[in-house]
Amino acid sequence: MDLKGKTVTLAHGAGGKQTAELIGQVFKAHFANPYFTADDAATLPQPDGRIAMTTDGFIVSPRFFRGGNIGKLSICGTVNDLACMGAKPLYLTCAFVIEEGFPMDQLEEIVCAMEKTAKEAGVVIVAGDTKVAGKGQVDGVFITTTGVGQIMDGVHTSGSLAKKGDTVLVTGDIGRHGCCILLERDEFGIEAEVSSDCAPLWNSVEAVLREVPDVHVIRDATRGGVGTVLYEIAGESNVGFLLDQEAIPIDLAVSGVTGLLGLDPLYLACEGTLVMIVPQEKTRQVLQILHTQEHSRHAAVIGTVTDTEPGRVVMRTAFGTQTYLPQPGNELLPRIC
Repeated sequence: MDLKGKTVTLAHGAGGKQTAELIGQVFKAHFANPYFTADDAATLPQPDGRIAMTTDGFIVSPRFFRGGNIGKLSICGTVNDLACMGAKPLYLTCAFVIEEGFPMDQLEEIVCAMEKTAKEAGVVIVAGDTKVAGKGQVDGVFITTTGVGQIMDGVHTSGSLAKKGDTVLVTGDIGRHGCCILLERDEFGIEAEVSSDCAPLWNSVEAVLREVPDVHVIRDATRGGVGTVLYEIAGESNVGFLLDQEAIPIDLAVSGVTGLLGLDPLYLACEGTLVMIVPQEKTRQVLQILHTQEHSRHAAVIGTVTDTEPGRVVMRTAFGTQTYLPQPGNELLPRIC
């Protein structure tokens, strides 16, 4: 159905005919699967073993950006949180809060992106909720997704498990999502070809954990970026980190933009890059596996875990000196996810 020129009205959130039409024409049209329900709750097969469950809200501004939109982001964010626990994503629910007057064709574009990304991640959307807020009560559309996944046998990842001698890897270049959102807002008049790294990462994680189930830590470097994640892990595990500045993969355009604005890519959000901390003897094997996967071809070793300065992150610079990485402070960019 052609939705161009149509908008979301308060009647679409009232639970009557218009609500049924919205669900049928937009959500059910793209999310239909054997478990998708019109009842009050989905009935699902029970996974064997341990499960992981997570929920996340998405209010990114702008809603559409180079490399994705809020819909794609909402699937990737939740799928990747499950992946960090070694959990195969099984089911998602999604709740929409939509501003009155929001264009229907834009809503469908967002939902299409969710459909495509969920298929890539191998997860099904089984239930949801739609609320329509009055004009000005919400900025366009906000999405909340909840995910359930099945944890792989023999896998136990946690920010408290980093150990001296472990290797620190990233699955791709850093800071790209945060830089992309900054450019999309066009507050500085900078032109650069930077796309968000937004991507579902379960395939990369599963490939690693099938061969190396004793990975110690996996973290999604979203808000606050890699630098914030490392400080969180340092506190949880009571360890330190020594990073090699020259080994950290940064896109040239991202490096140029952040250098111009005095920003550190280590503190800019990633939406398709994970931090992995693995036993030193498994480093080469993990790296080789990551390089075979579409969304982790540029994985790199960036440092090691130490016990010399617990709770601190130290950077070995390009000049051979060492400096403390500043502890994360205020968020550099609001509403990046």
